[in-house]
Amino acid sequence: MQKLLLLGDEAIAQGALDAGLSGIYAYPGTPSTEITEYIQNSKYASDNNIHCTWSVNEKTAMESALGMSYAGKRAMVCMKHVGLNVAADPFINSAITGANGGLIVVAADDPSMHSSQNEQDSRFFGKFALVPILEPVSQQEAYDMVRYGFDFSERYGVPVLLRITTRMAHSRSGVVTKDVRDQNKVHLPSDQTQFILLPVNAKRRYRKLLKDHFLFADESEVSPFNKYIEGKDRSLGIIVCGIAYNYLMENFPDRVVPFPVLKIGQYPMPRKMVERLADECREILVAEDGYPLIEELIKGYLGRGPKIKGRLDGTLPRDGELNPNLLAVALGLKDTNGFAVPDLMVGRPPSLCSGCPHIDTYNALNEALAAIPRGHIFSDIGCYTLGALRPYEAINSCVDMGASVTMAKGAADAGILPSVAVIGDSTFTHSGMTGLLDAVVEKTPITVIILDNATTAMTGGQDSAATGRLEAICKGIGVEEEHIRVLKPLKKNHEENVRIINEELTFQGVSVIIPRRECIVSIDKRMREKFKKNQPATA
Repeated sequence: MQKLLLLGDEAIAQGALDAGLSGIYAYPGTPSTEITEYIQNSKYASDNNIHCTWSVNEKTAMESALGMSYAGKRAMVCMKHVGLNVAADPFINSAITGANGGLIVVAADDPSMHSSQNEQDSRFFGKFALVPILEPVSQQEAYDMVRYGFDFSERYGVPVLLRITTRMAHSRSGVVTKDVRDQNKVHLPSDQTQFILLPVNAKRRYRKLLKDHFLFADESEVSPFNKYIEGKDRSLGIIVCGIAYNYLMENFPDRVVPFPVLKIGQYPMPRKMVERLADECREILVAEDGYPLIEELIKGYLGRGPKIKGRLDGTLPRDGELNPNLLAVALGLKDTNGFAVPDLMVGRPPSLCSGCPHIDTYNALNEALAAIPRGHIFSDIGCYTLGALRPYEAINSCVDMGASVTMAKGAADAGILPSVAVIGDSTFTHSGMTGLLDAVVEKTPITVIILDNATTAMTGGQDSAATGRLEAICKGIGVEEEHIRVLKPLKKNHEENVRIINEELTFQGVSVIIPRRECIVSIDKRMREKFKKNQPATA
């Protein structure tokens, strides 16, 4: 046992290593990325042959983790909340197949959309799939929940969803570790039909899941992560979920809350504890970082019984991240929010790095389309999405991973020509390839610009599955070889690049342009590492 100072993400990773993990599968996405990176940088993981290579997308990650669970070994799959949308098909069905080796799905939610296009709450996915959900209040709980989650998963043969938020993922605290558990040996499921979801078998497996869900609810009533804390003032009862418990306690320096408090860290919701709170208190305040899941569950359709307050009635804001001050105001305590930022303080929006290859690509693209009205360029999610801002204002969409290609196709089908898709190399292999195949099959006149900077830049420079493969992939999908054009995005090549783009915009079919130049940040990182490696060893 030792005590380590860890991010919430790192605590989850260390918990998995200590719990006998055999493989972690993920696609990088803030705020979940550091879980996999911690294991990739772990000597223990390397020495013990723990799989930790990035997957092409969240769906393939989920399915690979399910395959390792099928083989009897403990597996973890990690993603940000919108990544769970991509993995939804195998995730929902994995609740019916069940698990063999322990299987934990980590979903890192992003209330306030610090780096995301929405702030959805992954607990709804867990409730929808009927799987147990764990939600830590601290880095120590995050660590402990992993071992507990793997044991729970194997005891009931079910995947477990571990839900965290940005604040938990990216804050640090001391974590006391436990003894390291050996990895499971390979063993196949005792029920050889368990993973065959033909209707006749799926019905049987689904009935088992429904029956087991009552057992999951019983486990929540005795869970070490759910706690009923007595309070003398029963005019109000407070339900806090996950990290919201910390925000409540920050308003009471002595850590003594005068009201009864129900801390929830394991779902299904501990119904008996909630009923006790409702019986004892005149009003209930629900504090949860995300959607009003618990609030909706206990409020019901009729709204009878004690008054329920929270995000639905405006006591807490309906959107955005929870914080101690919002809870203070909801409790009638002092508002410590401070003064509003004066108008003279101008916000500094994010921008493309100086020397970024995307700058030269957007400059060439804008010139090529100068005579055409706005509304013809469909973008995707990555650093290049900053092309929406001044001075470029080059793109007209950012919806989800891969949507640039398919939206450009749909717009072309509707008559918007030329129709251009802008997508990154890693995003293309994540979910852009299938859209390109649709366009090839229908010979849709679109131009797809795959911005190849040889890395997954937006999430920290992880390896891109596309590196060295883009031309072969596009040719294999069916794009005509003469319409796969590679260019070097540099100022000195500006006129030539404009000419190439113009040529492909006029082609009445599918064309792919690949502006290729390494990310400027990756170059700097690579050169620093090379310099360090070449330094003489010091005594």
